[in-house]
Amino acid sequence: MLTILTLPVLNDNYIYLVHDPVSGETAVVDPAVAQPVLDVLDQKGWQLTTILNTHHHSDHVGGNLELKQKTGCTVIAPLSDQHRIPGMDRGVVDGDEIMLGKHSASVISTPGHTSGHVVYHFADDNTLFCGDTLFVMGCGRLFEGTAEQMWHSLQKLKALPTSTRIYCAHEYTQANGRFALTVEPGNRQLQQRMDVINQLRANRLPTVPSTIEQELATNPFFREDSLALQETIKMVNKKPVEIFAEVRRLKDNF
Repeated sequence: MLTILTLPVLNDNYIYLVHDPVSGETAVVDPAVAQPVLDVLDQKGWQLTTILNTHHHSDHVGGNLELKQKTGCTVIAPLSDQHRIPGMDRGVVDGDEIMLGKHSASVISTPGHTSGHVVYHFADDNTLFCGDTLFVMGCGRLFEGTAEQMWHSLQKLKALPTSTRIYCAHEYTQANGRFALTVEPGNRQLQQRMDVINQLRANRLPTVPSTIEQELATNPFFREDSLALQETIKMVNKKPVEIFAEVRRLKDNF
């Protein structure tokens, strides 16, 4: 099994260190800054071999060059963002495979938040590193893509095994949950989940990882087929992508 460490940085970012104890290889996902990563590597005695970037935003690639300079690691990132990601060595596209020791991750293209966004799915480890495409009870803003693109991207993630653990790149859960309750106020699982989330945050604990199963039950961006949600936002019998677009619009103005 992979060892995954969660590093809270900046205001609400998460960096993930992913270590294979058998091979000794270690990857870092979306390193916003370098020093916290270097500190943990030093504490654990781990050697950084790989950076996995999901997209080009500075709070996901800001530590790339320093980490590469100090560790000699390889930077893997979306091919279409090769001119926007510092230090990139290998560009990946949908369907590519990356290895960490004997652990394989498939690259899934998820445009919407940005045009080149990808996620990394370690199927045998039931683990998804999804950057800013999917959040706990939320999804990324549409900075470079369309609602239709993001909806199709999320359909890919909805189809993953329900036990898949979701490691997203920001701690947005409380705000996402408050919005979710406005579009589906009668969702008991959502109400109960918010009680847990509020307790975690009161103790300054992360709300990640989530699971696909939890998101199917509580994430409004996964729930366009919910009649209760459709009724609340006055979109009954509309096309799924239109319902998604309206939920995204409402969230942008929340």
